[in-house]
Amino acid sequence: MTKKIKTAISPTRAEDYPEWYQQVIKGADMAEKSPVRGCMVIKPWGYAIWENIVRGMDDLFRETGVKNAYFPLFIPLSFLEKEAEHVEGFAKECAVVSHHRLEQSDDGLVPAGPLQEPLVVRPTSETIIGDAFSKWIKSYRDLPLLINQWANVVRWEMRTRLFLRTSEFLWQEGHTAHATETEAIARTRQMLDIYARFAEEALAIPVLKGVKSPAETFPGAIQTQCIEAMMQDRKALQAGTSHFLGQNFARASGIKFQSRDETEEYAWTTSWGVSTRLIGGLIMTHGDDDGLVLPPRVASSHVVLLPIYRKPDDRSAVLTYTHRLAERLRAVRYHHRPLVVEIDDREIGGARGWEWIKKGIPLRVEIGPRDIAADAVFMGRRDLPAGKKSSLSTDQFVSGITDLLDDIQHNLFERALQFRQAHTVEMTDKADFYSFFTPADRERPEIHGGFVQAGWCGSERCETTIKTDLSVTIRCIPFDGGPSGGRCICCGSAAEKQVIFAKAY
Repeated sequence: MTKKIKTAISPTRAEDYPEWYQQVIKGADMAEKSPVRGCMVIKPWGYAIWENIVRGMDDLFRETGVKNAYFPLFIPLSFLEKEAEHVEGFAKECAVVSHHRLEQSDDGLVPAGPLQEPLVVRPTSETIIGDAFSKWIKSYRDLPLLINQWANVVRWEMRTRLFLRTSEFLWQEGHTAHATETEAIARTRQMLDIYARFAEEALAIPVLKGVKSPAETFPGAIQTQCIEAMMQDRKALQAGTSHFLGQNFARASGIKFQSRDETEEYAWTTSWGVSTRLIGGLIMTHGDDDGLVLPPRVASSHVVLLPIYRKPDDRSAVLTYTHRLAERLRAVRYHHRPLVVEIDDREIGGARGWEWIKKGIPLRVEIGPRDIAADAVFMGRRDLPAGKKSSLSTDQFVSGITDLLDDIQHNLFERALQFRQAHTVEMTDKADFYSFFTPADRERPEIHGGFVQAGWCGSERCETTIKTDLSVTIRCIPFDGGPSGGRCICCGSAAEKQVIFAKAY
């Protein structure tokens, strides 16, 4: 009988992936459910990751001329009604404020009276930002207008999961207006490329870039571009989208400008966004059966120092050495921010180290009397097994810590890339395709194939058939998908495009 390996997280990924995900969040003390159904409380360790995402993306946005602003949380219902396809796409997800003020009654507090016009709690801001743009833009000289806001949005979800799908979540939404169609299309792709760069370079998540099918396109948009990532259960996660809106929203909101030829024209607009869903993607891309694994470039903290002593007489010397080391480390900069160093001197035995393993901190450093005598540290890396540790001289550790962190970052990306490549296949046979996405164990529906690149005739009928039969969708039409050719994986007719099929979050 094989002895079961003890892990810090139970159940393991193989035993129950959805529950493993919840336990990783709990074990890392990242977030918890709130008293408000479908919403979450993001705790400091989880929120620090979001702050690092905001900081990193803001830097990339600013490089392209984008500036931050803020727009109201409440959107008049009439604004949404201006763009029919848009309101239809979001209608079922909208939270609506219909009354104002509270007043005391015999039954407690009750709404005082109805609003003259109901207000929708922001599901996305195209319409209210469009109204502002219509006032700000008068001439071609006012273009391009490049605006981003960091905000919260509300989409009334029935089935929620922390970070991945909640009724309220945090995100950024960029909105731009341009004088020409060409400029707007270029901006749409530029922002998608920024998302892909950030996902791969900061989050260590390899992504595929492509275009959504018409059925999966953002309501009211001409084209939606996306980045798709593979999680460790081999499902796809849409990690960011960029939308070319054409002139649809400009017409609905009256965003007009006087051109160089002194004619009145409608602007060409875009919108693009990512959300706290990125944190869910990070967990499911890198986490293991001992908990969270954080890429150093967005980690809440980079290193934890763990002073160890058995004799009370050693305590002062060990703590003094530890704090001096922390000062040296905090003077080091790593990717545009100082190293964030934790000191954990709690006397709770071995549980202390395991807590930091579950929190995913990149480096754990133990310091005891022997280490001080040798002017050394005893170090563990989160990308390696918990029991694999090494001794380094203190000077070597301090001078080489940025290289260590970069090596961890690189290893996490390569590991995730190899996983995606191992579970991505090309297919031409419909029976093989259906078998690939049909769980061998009917009681374990979360176990399934991965990504399939296959031909698609371009019809919504075939797309709907596959979605109905298998809960599999076209994740994207890759920009670098190669020549079309071949046959549609569903109907067998000539393929119009090569696409990526997968089950998805």
